Amino acid sequence: MRYRTLGSLQVSAIGFGAMPLSIEGHPDERQALATVHAALDAGVTLVDTADSYHPPGGEPGAGELLVRRALAAYGGDTDSVLVATKGGRGRTADGGWTVNGDPRHLKQAARSSLDRLGVAAIGLYQLHKPDPSVPFADSLGALQELLTEGTIRFAGISNTNAAQLRLARQMLGERLVSVQNRYSPAVRDSEAELRLCADLGLAFLPWSPLGGISRSSLDGPSDPHGAGADRGSREVTGPYAAFHQVAREHGVSPQQTALAWLLAKSPTVIPIPGASRPLTIRNSAAAAGLTLSAAELAALDASSADGIDGSEPAVRS
Repeated sequence: MRYRTLGSLQVSAIGFGAMPLSIEGHPDERQALATVHAALDAGVTLVDTADSYHPPGGEPGAGELLVRRALAAYGGDTDSVLVATKGGRGRTADGGWTVNGDPRHLKQAARSSLDRLGVAAIGLYQLHKPDPSVPFADSLGALQELLTEGTIRFAGISNTNAAQLRLARQMLGERLVSVQNRYSPAVRDSEAELRLCADLGLAFLPWSPLGGISRSSLDGPSDPHGAGADRGSREVTGPYAAFHQVAREHGVSPQQTALAWLLAKSPTVIPIPGASRPLTIRNSAAAAGLTLSAAELAALDASSADGIDGSEPAVRS
């Protein structure tokens, strides 16, 4: 595993998005815990969750409690593991998603997350999404108070634009350490935010980083073990064909190739792919050791740019 900087911390270059472990369709407890443990065994030291990662009609914080149980049950050292969580979103009984950036709500949500995680301070607390009904500065003010009182150690923002990023940096200073926006081969509309994070030295955590790739893999078998991807299968065509071609040349999966492409975008990029099986997160973590040539990266850039057609379904983070 390679490591990258997040604030004053060093974390694994590939993180783990724990959302699939606790929302609808989640695996059973045994498999969920095994998936977290597989991530830790692979050297992953950044685990991302949120208080809203629970099934419709469920109790807030199910994902946080699961991560806590997984860490407690792990047989190895977890001192270097950074658990990041988020507040400001909720679920409706029919499976929808809500937004609440009211400062009072955010402060209470963070304190509840602190209790569920069972830590002295939340390592990284992120505003899940700007609330259009609340001035963004007011929501950031809640993060300021949480930092001052010691409830959270570092702050992050998610699903934000460049102007909001600059305001957050102005208000929170060096305690703002990350931005979590959607970015993948299929969706690249956070290019400006990615570049700004590189300029400011902020970690950029792409959520749903494999968008486009999993769907394209349906056009031809891919090896989930990351060895001999698509070997012996028919040629994959379409906007993401280059990811399959490069994967075949390296004997890895297209998913690993996509994550390596993201890592090459900037030294501040830390993808957080989701997983619900140990095999999947081990495959993702292995992308940290994959180095792509300049020519391969150029081909992947062109491939993913051609694939921006708005057809990829949104995945919440």
